Amino acid sequence: MLVQMGGTTILSETPEIYGAEHLLTRRAVDQATGEKLLERIRWWEDYTARNGGEMDNNPSPGNKKGGLTTILEKSLGAVAKGGTAPLAGVYKFAEPITTSGFVYMDSPGYDPCSVTGQIASGATMIVFTTGRGSVSGYKPSPCIKLATNDEMYQRMTEDMDINCGDILTRGVSIQAKGAEIFDKIVAVSSGDQSLSEQLGFGGAEFVPWQIGAVM
Repeated sequence: MLVQMGGTTILSETPEIYGAEHLLTRRAVDQATGEKLLERIRWWEDYTARNGGEMDNNPSPGNKKGGLTTILEKSLGAVAKGGTAPLAGVYKFAEPITTSGFVYMDSPGYDPCSVTGQIASGATMIVFTTGRGSVSGYKPSPCIKLATNDEMYQRMTEDMDINCGDILTRGVSIQAKGAEIFDKIVAVSSGDQSLSEQLGFGGAEFVPWQIGAVM
């Protein structure tokens, strides 16, 4: 919806899409754009190997508690967050984004570091999907937090802006939820404060990409 209206959206966290990158390259506006994403994947394979890591490792304990069994399952979910718009550009970490539409910015799979890069690239709002209950605020850009399940939302209603768990529990359509999120983005863009802003969260989440393997 944002792209259709001329906006720009950014997907990141390259280790999080590993194994599902073909779902993004097939949406690339041209071959060169798809190749840029594959080049980033190859860079990550080399980067992690040089630092004693690997890209196809097991999910973390928190991932497993959330129901994931393989890293590929996580990657499929991460790519799904990128919607359906054509992939219009691929950028390195914190590189200024000059392309309108849906773009990809390379980053580690560590949320604060990834978002720091997105804001440095020009992001003016963060829409953060959380299943475990992250309360990050990501100053200076406002952050809207989307709870993925009812249980966590009910525990953390003071911290979560929108509950997406009702897609599963009450049959709310993806389209209706998308419209709700879109309306919230417009409202916060127009001056309404997100819950993070109201609570003053976000001042300790400037995390540049550190030296060493950050996955």
